[in-house]
Amino acid sequence: MSDPAELPYRPCVGMMLVNAEGLVFVGKRIDNKEGDAWQMPQGGVDKGENPRKAALRELWEETGATEDLLTIIGEAREELLYDIPEELIGRLWGGKYRGQRQRWYLIRFTGKNADIRLDAHRPPEFHEWKWVAPETLPDLIVPFKKRVYRAVLEEFRNLI
Repeated sequence: MSDPAELPYRPCVGMMLVNAEGLVFVGKRIDNKEGDAWQMPQGGVDKGENPRKAALRELWEETGATEDLLTIIGEAREELLYDIPEELIGRLWGGKYRGQRQRWYLIRFTGKNADIRLDAHRPPEFHEWKWVAPETLPDLIVPFKKRVYRAVLEEFRNLI
């Protein structure tokens, strides 16, 4: 394995999906059934893909929410970076990245709970989901993403 500090960050988008009550969507990753870590949807940006389009695509893949039920209402001023723990570097993304650089979007969900379909895309990303109060987000995520979640919350607090 290369020196992790020499590896690049994976281009990614993150989505804070909020409903009419101002609650935020979180899901439990299907590949981490033992833990109690929840996360907001996120995913890679394909080469040449517009990040806003990537955010809507990833939301459909992870939640089943279609574009007609989604309105982008905010975009973070700058990308946020996080490093993954060294023991995960060889297991995630083929060992090519040290972490992710994420462009975050605040997106309003105008559908009903029945419009959330975790099985809309194969393989599914999450096996469970719920709406949570925004201020609880940093307590729900894995430790190495807490700083990013605090920054996203601060960035979008007045728009939620």
